[in-house]
Amino acid sequence: MQIDRPLWTPSSEFIAQTPMKAFIDWCEQRFSKNFSDYDAFHAWSVAERGDFWTAVWEHCGVIGDRGEPALIHGDRMLEARFFPDATLNFAENLLYHTGAVDALVFRGEDRAQSRMSRDELRTLVSRLQQAMTSAGIGKGDRVAAMMPNMPETIALMLATASIGAIWSSCSPDFGEQGVLDRFGQIEPKLFIACDAYWYAGKRQDVSSKVQAVAKRLGVPALIIPYAGDADALAASIDGGKTLQSFIASFTGKSLDFVRLPFAHPLCVLFSSGTTGVPKCIVHSAGGTLLQHLKEHRFHCGLREGEKLFYFTTCGWMMWNWLVSGLALGTTLCLYDGSPFHPDGNVLFDYARDEQFAVFGTSAKYIDSLRKGGFTPVSTHDLTALRLLTSTGSPLSPEGFSFVYEGIKPDIHLASVSGGTDIVSCFVLGNPLKPVWRGEIQGPGLGLAMDVWNDEGDPVRQEKGELVCTKAFPSMPVMFWNDPDGAKYTAAYFERFDNVWCHGDFAEWTEHGGIVIHGRSDATLNPGGVRIGTAEIYNQVEQMDEVEEAICIGQDWNDDVRVILFVRLPNGGQLTDDLVKAIKTRIRTGASPRHVPAKIIAVADIPRTKSGKIVELAVREMVHGRAVKNKEVLANPEALDLYANLPELRL
Repeated sequence: MQIDRPLWTPSSEFIAQTPMKAFIDWCEQRFSKNFSDYDAFHAWSVAERGDFWTAVWEHCGVIGDRGEPALIHGDRMLEARFFPDATLNFAENLLYHTGAVDALVFRGEDRAQSRMSRDELRTLVSRLQQAMTSAGIGKGDRVAAMMPNMPETIALMLATASIGAIWSSCSPDFGEQGVLDRFGQIEPKLFIACDAYWYAGKRQDVSSKVQAVAKRLGVPALIIPYAGDADALAASIDGGKTLQSFIASFTGKSLDFVRLPFAHPLCVLFSSGTTGVPKCIVHSAGGTLLQHLKEHRFHCGLREGEKLFYFTTCGWMMWNWLVSGLALGTTLCLYDGSPFHPDGNVLFDYARDEQFAVFGTSAKYIDSLRKGGFTPVSTHDLTALRLLTSTGSPLSPEGFSFVYEGIKPDIHLASVSGGTDIVSCFVLGNPLKPVWRGEIQGPGLGLAMDVWNDEGDPVRQEKGELVCTKAFPSMPVMFWNDPDGAKYTAAYFERFDNVWCHGDFAEWTEHGGIVIHGRSDATLNPGGVRIGTAEIYNQVEQMDEVEEAICIGQDWNDDVRVILFVRLPNGGQLTDDLVKAIKTRIRTGASPRHVPAKIIAVADIPRTKSGKIVELAVREMVHGRAVKNKEVLANPEALDLYANLPELRL
């Protein structure tokens, strides 16, 4: 379906009221500039990064000593340093707002609900801060948590940051080895876990896993009560304590914040680990804070008192992104469990009841709603909802249309893309510009993002590598256990000298937007022509006869042939007619080069805990190569379906 007009266009009244417009006006006065339009402002934000990031600091009211200069060695990606003389504390900025207003609202499926005010959050953080300090935890020590997305988790993260310790988290559905592959590398001084959690209405016991991980890590365990027996679990672990016993000796008092350098480590995030031991990506307090303030305030338009929701687990970088919303005085709405329990209305019930202003989710969730026949536009009052964001994988053009037809016709839809590597977004929403079907609106302020071909030349309306040509504050500080920086350099700077190569296969559009065609390492190369897997998914997953799909390239006769695996709805059969229909759809909707050589039905498609399909792991299985760390998958048993398939020998 071709659409020659935007799905949404901001009115002049809407634009005039956005924090983005206010910021542009402020920068014009502050720096004696006159920006003709947003694109001119973005160009300035890249050309004058020192002034731009200083403006973000000042306009957003960052608490700390900024110092001078704003940027040194700015022309060298790996040596660049933002605010080298600055000191701040991440938690101090997030806990600035006080009062009885809700800081956190929580729902754990239909099993748990709670609210925590700003003052209650500060009190809990104070008690945790004192308890951690008493336990000998301090600057640079690691605190590792296997936790649900609940208020206590955020309080623990803020307490950790307040004393200069380094936070790392994953969700409790990770397998024992998956947890150890992550936390074992960073050698935490404290291990935190829940006693159990809820998923799809069922209680999920984690006691044996927590006991095993604590023993292997050889550190004390702090057990947070949720869905099980915290007292019994803590008692079964040498040195184990419950949350209540951990903080019992301490009362709430004025918080003490350790102000540290801008680049001091805040958290360790992990790569997916589906093709090897996960990389430990260390992010800074200052870079994370500034980048998130920019995205929240200007790109998302968040204001104090609004409610921000993102459906995420503590093992996905979007959890870290969500938490930072506290810095603007927003109320964070947390959810843990299945987004389809008891049915697909549960998150929109939550949005209606709490009056979300921003609803963040994944492209997969939106597609599941579409295929499940859910139409919140006709069942829920979403008057307060003004922004819907989508990430995790490329949102299909049909997904864009569904949001406006099935969720809300006058909403700002922001498809975003970035990742764990930068704990933020390279490309995302822009409240000053229209939304075009299938397109991300554009690059983030201050980011010199571009698309390059294999020769390192910028290209327009041609597929290539998503790159960033100038340093930015939320680049990782380092990789853990990478003393000479070799792994870090290889991850981002091996392809192009002094240029960040992100690993996404992307394309500029005629509107100045971006289309992500999939991961570069998963692109297909039949006949030497690069094809993005998302281009195939966008066609196949429109079909009612196909539930979802995964596509890989198989080495074949000194070339590569495209193999498409499809999961069909219950009772569906991959008939010759359906195979023909799928190929016809791909041929006409994409191109003849995209048509797979083989289409094979499978019972399940493997994906990570955050819902991303694992094309590389499937490719390894198809070629008979071992796949390590299957425990990082939400459904590791699905991967075995792709080994020794007779159809792949034909």
